[in-house]
Amino acid sequence: MVHTYHIHGMSCNGCRKHVEDTLSKVKNVSNVTVDLEAAEATVEMTSHIPIEVFQEALKADGGRYSIHMPGEKQEHKLKKETPAKGQGTGVFYCPMHCEGDKTYDKAGDCPVCGMDLVEEQNLTAVSAQQWTCPMHPEVVKDEEGACPRCGMDLVPMKPQLSAEEQTYKKLLKKFWLAVAFTLPIFIIAMSDMLANNPLYNIINQKYWNWVQFVLSLPVVFYAAWMFFERAYKSIKTWNLNMFTLIGIGAGVAWIFSVVGLLIPDLFPQQFKSESGVVHVYFEAATVILTLVLLGQLLEAKAHSKTNSAVKELLKLAPNKAVKVVDGEEKEVSIDKIVLGDLLKVKPGDKIPVDGEIVEGESSVDESMITGEPIPVNKVKGDKVSSGTINGNQVFVMKAEKVGNDTLLSQIVQMVNDASRSRAPIQKLADRISAYFVPIVVLVSVITFIVWVVWGPQPAYVYALINAIAVLIIACPCALGLATPMSVMVGVGKGAQNGVLIKNAEALETMGKVNTIIVDKTGTITEGKPTVEKIGAFDKENVTAEKVMKLAASLNSNSGHPLAEAIVKYAKEKNIKVLQAGKFESLTGKGVSGVVDGLEVFLGNKKLMDEIGAKVSPEMQEEVQNFQEQGKTVSYLAVGKAVNGYVVIGDKIKATSAKAIEELQDLGMEIVMLTGDNETTAQAVASELNGIGFKAGLMPEDKLKEVERLQAEGRVVAVAGDGINDAPALAKSDVGIAMGTGTDVAIESAMITLVKGDLQSIVKAKHLSDAVMKNIKQNLFFALVYNTVGVPVAAGVLYPFFGILLSPMLAALAMSFSSVSVIANALRLRKTSV
Repeated sequence: MVHTYHIHGMSCNGCRKHVEDTLSKVKNVSNVTVDLEAAEATVEMTSHIPIEVFQEALKADGGRYSIHMPGEKQEHKLKKETPAKGQGTGVFYCPMHCEGDKTYDKAGDCPVCGMDLVEEQNLTAVSAQQWTCPMHPEVVKDEEGACPRCGMDLVPMKPQLSAEEQTYKKLLKKFWLAVAFTLPIFIIAMSDMLANNPLYNIINQKYWNWVQFVLSLPVVFYAAWMFFERAYKSIKTWNLNMFTLIGIGAGVAWIFSVVGLLIPDLFPQQFKSESGVVHVYFEAATVILTLVLLGQLLEAKAHSKTNSAVKELLKLAPNKAVKVVDGEEKEVSIDKIVLGDLLKVKPGDKIPVDGEIVEGESSVDESMITGEPIPVNKVKGDKVSSGTINGNQVFVMKAEKVGNDTLLSQIVQMVNDASRSRAPIQKLADRISAYFVPIVVLVSVITFIVWVVWGPQPAYVYALINAIAVLIIACPCALGLATPMSVMVGVGKGAQNGVLIKNAEALETMGKVNTIIVDKTGTITEGKPTVEKIGAFDKENVTAEKVMKLAASLNSNSGHPLAEAIVKYAKEKNIKVLQAGKFESLTGKGVSGVVDGLEVFLGNKKLMDEIGAKVSPEMQEEVQNFQEQGKTVSYLAVGKAVNGYVVIGDKIKATSAKAIEELQDLGMEIVMLTGDNETTAQAVASELNGIGFKAGLMPEDKLKEVERLQAEGRVVAVAGDGINDAPALAKSDVGIAMGTGTDVAIESAMITLVKGDLQSIVKAKHLSDAVMKNIKQNLFFALVYNTVGVPVAAGVLYPFFGILLSPMLAALAMSFSSVSVIANALRLRKTSV
């Protein structure tokens, strides 16, 4: 009997092996095969086993992985059962993303790598100032006043420390305690290098060893005890990591010293001094642990800066707003705003939620979201976004999106999700990491044996010291952090410049793109079409006004930008819009319906040919003049008679030509695919450096063109903003949606451009190149560091130069290796995109 299940939570071969071993131990299971890429487990069993048995087995093993039937919807995030420490949503994740996008409901250690979990930054952490009673702390109010219980004035509540700040504060306290106890141990140990050691005049060496032992206890069993806990957990679960090596190395040095102190006769003479006292290594153990603690401290400080972009975005979120109710103004908390509320935004205020201006006008600074420094003029009917800043005039807006639905909230969530995703290049580090720790332990054992057999006297002392140095200097975390740190900083940098990355794979693939397909309307053009002319062919029976009435009436049921432009034009001209029946939208062709008892069609030449409405050469010639100017022309037919046409213009964005030129300079081939006619497409392409184009395409034609280019070996990005672009966006190697486009297009894309212009594609390309370069630098540094560091610690330089690496120096080097990787990733914050 064979069953296949889906496994969630695996990210590397170590995870795959662990799941296989756990499921194999279940009774009546004869064989288990786990496919990491497909995230599936094929289980052979002698008799049927309920899936709940496997779920319990994985849960008992730590709950890092979950199993369910294929196709069954699985909740990736653990449900929140208890309030998390720290301010925010209580969503925590591993900075090395050992288990992919898995999150936890409270602070702690990653069960795979042992590193401190990081709290996700979220807009729910932003709250208004609250007041409490000093006598009754359970009384919390949103505004100043008196306590309803005792009448005392309420006082402002102090903001609670985030989990990140709490971790740093805890590490800092432990570090200074470790320094206080390690420093005297180090002085005692180093004094032995002085001639006629003055300390031995006070008490002899044996008792000084006891002093070192006592001083080491707070360091080992309090300040650095977490390292041993993590090491034990890593060995128990066989998720070997940096703490495995630290725990073994420092633990061996400390235990050796304790045994030497208590049972000195157990050791040969070469481990002893002239007075017969065993050489102890309390100073090595405590200095190693203190330096590792310093590394963790510096890493926590540096890591807090990697998500600085999200923190800056969070600062944009206001916590108060001025609500207008029956003409009266009232200040309310941001979380009290509901859809439809009228809000007054004063000069210099942050716009509280997403909405539409209903009264007044102003200029709005949108640089924090789009990356563009020039304020944008907003008038009645224009949309405004939460977090942007009002200029020097007052306006009233209607709330249309609140809470997690606002653009700012969605940007923050997208950045968080992308930061936790894994780039394909991470697989290299995963493959190396799977064998890294066992190899280092093996090298340490070999080092000990080599020094015992061929080393100078005291051979065992040299062997022990160098074996410990090998364990301490190796740093698998530098490899693990190389990719996610760069991705996190890069994704945040993109968000600050209006480039929203859905996942790390998109960021990596964008750097390989060599062909970009762009839509015309709303991508190259402004996407704000306007009616420029109404034409009538049968002027005696059908006037231009009637053409407009029929076109507007038919389009009143459509949400297409061209349809909206026609309806808007009719209303401006006070043309009565009639009710249309049997309305049908014909994708890529036009629309049809019944208006005032007449069967009416409005669309392109393809639609006219399909319904048998003949477009005469004279008609075609009259229309062609407009098409050669880059205008879009829709024919109007009543029955099978073509009666007139509507000319619609849509200006090319000012940034399109420059952006296309820059992309071409980067080696990109630009191709415009449009549903418009050949003449119009040719006119637009001519204005844009003569880019390639294909016209008259249906959505399925755009999809086939993407597939054709991919079959030729091209790496294709598609930029579009409409429903008709969604299939091509989804099929492309990188889908790029204009933030001004439809939700369907944005959902289908891997990158969203908030401002919605081609210049942002240039930014996305530069960002991708910078991030991938940074990742490769980090991986190179981590690989070279470990490749060089481990042999040096083993003593390969000793026969030639007499150089040995102290375990304490090894600990210092190891501690700074991870910090160096993070510091290099932080350079991306200054990258110009």
